[in-house]
Amino acid sequence: MFNPRLVLAAFATVVLAAACRPEPPPPVAPTPTGPTAEELAAQAEQRRLDSIADAERRQREAQRQAQIEIDRRARAARETLTQMVFFDYDESTLTAETTETLRSKLAVLRSCPTVRLRMEGHADERGTSEYNIALGSERAQSVSEFFTGFGLADTRFSTVSYGEERPIAQGSNEAAWARNRRVEFILTAGEGDLGQCAG
Repeated sequence: MFNPRLVLAAFATVVLAAACRPEPPPPVAPTPTGPTAEELAAQAEQRRLDSIADAERRQREAQRQAQIEIDRRARAARETLTQMVFFDYDESTLTAETTETLRSKLAVLRSCPTVRLRMEGHADERGTSEYNIALGSERAQSVSEFFTGFGLADTRFSTVSYGEERPIAQGSNEAAWARNRRVEFILTAGEGDLGQCAG
């Protein structure tokens, strides 16, 4: 038999039980996953160290490139200064070709005032030994006078003659003789400055 009171009491019990049920707890906030203050400080310090290392690498590379350029200039200046000049048979007069070579040396000598040169005069085998010593001396002297004629101090230059004693070409023919009629150039001071002053 249906009892409305019993149904009402059961309904009230269900409603009361539902009303007394505790609310679910709020969701737990997720733990932050970002770096800690110590980690951030370590990262900043690493960036600083990397920046210093990078700057040092760039500086070393710049110094290396500068040294390469200094060495290149020094080689070029040395080659210019030591290039031999040649003379016609029985002559100490400068030829047009010799003058052009000496002008290229003049530019280096002007830019490098510490450089000193010794001019060594030579002759071919024809003629007496005494004559060829004198001819070699005249050739070396004519080169020295070329430089001093452009205002360079004569104290920067010295001369010596070897006559026919030191040929660079063997043989008794015009090709060998032409090579042996020459003045050679020896750097006696300032060679270490060539890379800095010669451009």
